[in-house]
Amino acid sequence: MLAAGWTALGGASPVTRLDVDVEKLRSAKGMIRLCLTADPDNFPNCVDDAHALSRSVPAGSPLVRLSGLPAGGYAIAVIHDENGNSKLDTFVGIPREGFGFSRNPPIRFGPPRFAAARFQLQGEAQTQQILMRYML
Repeated sequence: MLAAGWTALGGASPVTRLDVDVEKLRSAKGMIRLCLTADPDNFPNCVDDAHALSRSVPAGSPLVRLSGLPAGGYAIAVIHDENGNSKLDTFVGIPREGFGFSRNPPIRFGPPRFAAARFQLQGEAQTQQILMRYML
């Protein structure tokens, strides 16, 4: 069975599992909000991506398991929503809460491009380890 929002092309697309291990959280308060997308135009927000897969889990349980994913190229964006208001809080454009991306690319001014966070999901189950970063 495919994850919600995903369709197998021609019914024959191989499916796999992805475990997302979020590390270096500064607290167990709030929620971890994760978005997985294959669409470069909708990374990192996934707002207009009907095929994006989003999950929210308590920050005290930083392992997210996504099953039934078609093989392909994806990128993940994660925020540590410590106050539970369902968004990344900022102060003069600087994140006040934690954030992270698949492949842990360097952060300069703004989020990384899709290509920097992109990874290939294929074959057997894989794990993406995402290190949280805090600016304030």
